[in-house]
Amino acid sequence: MDRAVTISHVAALAGVSTGTASKALNGRGAMKPETRLRVQQAAEQLGFVANAAARSLQTGRTYTVGMITTDSIGRFSIPLLIGAEDALGAGQMSIFLCDARDDPIREQYYLRTLLSRKVDGIIVTGRRTQARTPIGVGLPVPVVYAFISSTDPQDCSVVPDEADGSRRAIKHLLAVGRKRIAHVTGPEHHHSATVRARAADEALAAEGLSAGFPTLYGEWSEAWGRQAAGILVNAGAGVDAVFCGSDQIARGLAEGLTKAGKDVPRDIALVGFDNWDVMVEGCQPALTSVDMDLEGIGRSAAEQLLAAINGNPAHGQHARPCRLIPRASTAV
Repeated sequence: MDRAVTISHVAALAGVSTGTASKALNGRGAMKPETRLRVQQAAEQLGFVANAAARSLQTGRTYTVGMITTDSIGRFSIPLLIGAEDALGAGQMSIFLCDARDDPIREQYYLRTLLSRKVDGIIVTGRRTQARTPIGVGLPVPVVYAFISSTDPQDCSVVPDEADGSRRAIKHLLAVGRKRIAHVTGPEHHHSATVRARAADEALAAEGLSAGFPTLYGEWSEAWGRQAAGILVNAGAGVDAVFCGSDQIARGLAEGLTKAGKDVPRDIALVGFDNWDVMVEGCQPALTSVDMDLEGIGRSAAEQLLAAINGNPAHGQHARPCRLIPRASTAV
C-alpha cells in the first residue's frame, strides 16, 4: 500500500521547508505569492489532504468561522457568504452560517453555539446597512461586521459606500444627456433611503442642478414603483430620468411608465440600485443599476477577520465603492 502523502512530501516537491509549506497551506505567514502558489500546486499534484485534527492541535485553531445573519431570504447574505468563502478557502477554513431571523434571542443562542464550537472568528451581517449594537462585548474571538456596521467605532465594519453609488447613478444620467432627474425610493426613516436620496441631491447640486421633482418616499416594492410612475406622469413633472432607490421600485416604475404611454429610455431613462439579477433582467427594458459588490464586501470582511485572527485587527468602518452596470434602460 502506498504511504500517505505528508506535508514533508509537499515541501520537498515545492522546494521549501516544511514550516513554509505548512504556513502556505494554512494561509498564514508572510511569503511571496508565487511561493504560496507553488506549495498549493505541489499539494494538489500529490493529492495532499491536511489532517484537520492535527492541524488544530498544532495551531490551537479550529479553522472554522461563524457567520450570523438576519437576512432570512439570502438576498444579501448569500453573495456575502460566497465572497467570504473565496477568501477563507485559501486557508482551508470553513464557515458555519446561522440565520437569526431578526430575533435577538436566537442571535444570542447562535453566538453561544459558535463560541462553544471554538470558531476562530465571527462575521455578522444582515439585510440593512444601518449600524447596529455590537453582537457582544469582550468576546474571546474577533468579530467583523459585513454590509451592516457596528455602532462601536472600535469594531471593524465593511460596508458599501451607498452615497458613492448614488453619485454614480446621477453622473451616468447626466452623461447620457438627462437634466430633469427625479428620485423615487423607500421609507423616509430607512437609513439606505435617506443616504441615497441625500447623495443624489448633492450630486445634482454639484452640477448646478436641482431635482426635477421632490424625492418620493414609499416602500421597497414594485407596487410603489407603479404608484410613483402615476404620480410623476399625472403631475406633469416633465422629468426625463428617474433614479430609483432599489431595483424593485425601478421595475415597477418601468411598468407604470410604459402603461402611461412613456417610452423607457427615450422619454424617461431609468436607473435602479442593488443590481439584483431577478429584477434587472426581468425589467422591460433591462435595467441599468448600481451594484454594491456584495461578494467583494464578503471577501474584504473575511480578509479583515483573518488579519484579526492572526493578531492584526483593524478598527472602524471601511467603505467600499459601488459600480454602475449600464443596460438598455438608459441606452442612448
